[in-house]
Amino acid sequence: MSARCCAGQLACCCGNAGCSYCCGPKVRQSRSTRFMYALYFILVVIICCVMMSDTVANQMREHIPYFEDICKGIKAGDTCEKLVGYSAVYRVCFGMACFFFIFCLLTLNINNSKSCRAYIHNGFWFFKLLLLGAMCSGAFFIPDQETFLNAWRYVGAVGGFLFIVIQLLLLVEFAHKWNKNWTAGTATNKLWYASLSLVTLIAYSITTGGLIWMAVFYTQKDGCMENKILLGVNGGLCLLMSVVSISPSVRDRQPHSGILQSGLISCYVTYLTFSALSSKPAEVVLDAHGKNVTICVPNFGQDLYRDKTLVAGLGTAILCVCILYSCLTSTTRSSSDALQGRYTAPELEVARCCFCFGSGGEDAEEKRNMKEGPRVIYDEKKSTVYSYAYFHFMFFLASLYVMMTVTNWFNYESANIETFFSGSWSIFWVKMASCWICVLLYLGTLIAPLCRPSPQYSV
Repeated sequence: MSARCCAGQLACCCGNAGCSYCCGPKVRQSRSTRFMYALYFILVVIICCVMMSDTVANQMREHIPYFEDICKGIKAGDTCEKLVGYSAVYRVCFGMACFFFIFCLLTLNINNSKSCRAYIHNGFWFFKLLLLGAMCSGAFFIPDQETFLNAWRYVGAVGGFLFIVIQLLLLVEFAHKWNKNWTAGTATNKLWYASLSLVTLIAYSITTGGLIWMAVFYTQKDGCMENKILLGVNGGLCLLMSVVSISPSVRDRQPHSGILQSGLISCYVTYLTFSALSSKPAEVVLDAHGKNVTICVPNFGQDLYRDKTLVAGLGTAILCVCILYSCLTSTTRSSSDALQGRYTAPELEVARCCFCFGSGGEDAEEKRNMKEGPRVIYDEKKSTVYSYAYFHFMFFLASLYVMMTVTNWFNYESANIETFFSGSWSIFWVKMASCWICVLLYLGTLIAPLCRPSPQYSV
């Protein structure tokens, strides 16, 4: 590697300008910035999962010489109990949440990348990493730890719940946007009708098949009454959404309402129902021979959690991917506009298969930069691609959501990462509540226009 490449990589620590000398593929400034913040987020999440691992704590006790003396020397307890467990995760996530909240305030009302605050947002990565580390470490020195932990627990619960609600709102908005965009194409090409019908058929097939599959494997002839009730209620809600979405009164106020949206929401309700039933603690009863038998779960799932380390690793990876996807996709301009009730006029819609990625148009200057320009493409000279403040706010809420999820919400005292993915009542009810909130939000978008005097509400 040349000296110029090495110098460019070191320059990336202070800003994106130095990256233009780095040997590598072209990258947009907006994407590289979001990638770096996501990398910081993943790093802290991994640290939190390690802190919640009994396996890691036991390995440290066995293999680190003078482990107890070191713990006493740094005043972390006889076995470093202050550096592991739910209280340590609360402190680390407090530091990460403060980090993103400060940047949320710092980046308010930034419209392009030329201001001083925008340069801070898009660069100085090494110094921001030091700041994040200092905030996470400083949280361990907060006085009156018991009061802090008790108060921060409720702040985390509110923030984590708000994060879930925002993702559900964006899911409902996505379903409406999909239907409206493809419906706009039917005016010029009737094949869009076939596309709408095909997607709707697939959605309802997944919903029906999923509910039947859960009824077969998560219920039994005798017992499992809770599972039977929940499957019946959630199946009935899917049917209710479908009927309301095509009712004449709703269609009169919202011509774009249809069963495509209700089919997509029904799919998500089915997924949340399955995820909730999978997270439910196993029920163990005695059979005729006096042996313990697990009921109300699939037979092939009873040995699923035998390798707890593997399950914890896979579960942590899936958790990170889902949260990052939610954060990055919810910070686009269209998503933030939708949360504020601003939608594109129907006559301006251009039907596209990949409608959620925008029109893909690029001006002449940007195309020229991609061919001849530096390694970093400055795509925010005229305006920002995403809302900086909203981006940091979503990661602030995601920090609280991770804190509550990893520590098993309010069952924190007995929580550890090895048993987290094997079942918990708190996680079960959080997922079921999310399912019902999603249904209420979607029904709200259908029924709310009926209470308005003028038909100006549009999705």
